[in-house]
Amino acid sequence: MVSPAAVSQATNPSAVRQAQALWYVAPGVAELRAETLPAPSPQQVRVRTLFSALSRGTESLVFAGKVPEAEFTRMRAPFMGGDFPFPVKYGYASVGVVQSGPPELLGRHVFSLTPHQDYFNLATEAVTLLPEGVTPERAVLAANMETALNAVWDAAPGPGDRIAVVGGGVLGSLVAFLCGHLPGAEVTLVDINPERAPLAASLGVKFALPDAAPTDCDLVFHTSASAAGLTTALSLAGAEATVLELSWYGSQAVSAPLGGAFHSRQLRLQSSQVGHISATRRPRFTYRRRLSVALELLKDDRLAALLAQPIALNALPQQLTNILGQPSGILCQLIHYS
Repeated sequence: MVSPAAVSQATNPSAVRQAQALWYVAPGVAELRAETLPAPSPQQVRVRTLFSALSRGTESLVFAGKVPEAEFTRMRAPFMGGDFPFPVKYGYASVGVVQSGPPELLGRHVFSLTPHQDYFNLATEAVTLLPEGVTPERAVLAANMETALNAVWDAAPGPGDRIAVVGGGVLGSLVAFLCGHLPGAEVTLVDINPERAPLAASLGVKFALPDAAPTDCDLVFHTSASAAGLTTALSLAGAEATVLELSWYGSQAVSAPLGGAFHSRQLRLQSSQVGHISATRRPRFTYRRRLSVALELLKDDRLAALLAQPIALNALPQQLTNILGQPSGILCQLIHYS
């Protein structure tokens, strides 16, 4: 027999309803938890999630309980539940369809920085419409594209530059993709996994293993989150070049080879972080404008190569160890919602 609550949820998208969300509850342990959503306020939308994506680097650290205590506040996601270290409802790459809210949004696909949850209420201004030509699946890359865009603004590459991107994960691939649009630029994606070569080719850039990567580069991006990758990045930079560090290491201490030719070549090691709009754009760009630009940049069909086959939300807690493990080879893990 169908319960009155279930009937109400099916016929009234603004009704009080039950939602399911992923929570990280202990090192290496996650579970689905139910929560009751109140009826959305007039200033909110109710969204039914279609897809979300795991942010592999950050969520690996959250899952393992490796967020440093000093970073508990700065590492909070915009709509996170709970508190670090555990339990936390974490994530920031969700695409869904608006079920209730302003007439101009009803039935429209939207992106939001919400955790992995099948239904949610959110302030209307906190959702962003998907542009024409961006599929709901590909739109989950928006947060990563925003980080890549900000990094390219920070580094300011130019036409004709020799550019290396060390680390062929989602972020590194997106940075290489953006730099690959520069006229005359020679862009190489560098990774220890030779299976990344076809991905680089599909994105329109070169590929190299670390030992065969081009040296004397005008600009190097580092995204591998490993000391070995940082060593490679510094070794590829030409005299007076910049190495832009995009990796976040959590509580892990990382050694860097700052002896040798580091000083004689006058290398510049610079950090980049998406929480701050690049100084070159800060006077004119809001966070909302930057996100809208990131979504527009996802219109290119080649970026679908970054997406793994989706798995269901209810299978996610049991699969996280395999997905986030180093040997998995998964780039962007899609999660689908029935």
